[in-house]
Amino acid sequence: MQIPDQIDTGWLGLVVLAFLAKHFIADFLFQTHWMAMGKEGRDHWILPLAAHAGIHAALTALLASAIAPSCLWLAAVDFVVHFAIDRSKAALVRVTGATPQRAGFWWLLGLDQTLHHLTHFAFILVMAGASTA
Repeated sequence: MQIPDQIDTGWLGLVVLAFLAKHFIADFLFQTHWMAMGKEGRDHWILPLAAHAGIHAALTALLASAIAPSCLWLAAVDFVVHFAIDRSKAALVRVTGATPQRAGFWWLLGLDQTLHHLTHFAFILVMAGASTA
């Protein structure tokens, strides 16, 4: 599979919007207090983080099945990458003592969100290659 030299702008815009919506839904609407607080903890963080990353993976699977079914494997990649990004951010917040009252907290949150969107952009390029193959 190869990324095409040209990607239809309508298709690209629609898929970018779908992934932005997916991220908003998974990170803000479907993330419970247990997930949000639990994944940041020193102990007992694996289950809440796995549940949160699992929601992201499930929604990526839903999008992949609708857009490029041969890319369903991206759901597993999303689980691993989302898990790693969120856990890394939690560790950095803890190590730096970042709180919402300090700029470093917001820098880390911004970096976290940017990495998630870059991940989605890579997924979109892979799906574009699969849908033109």
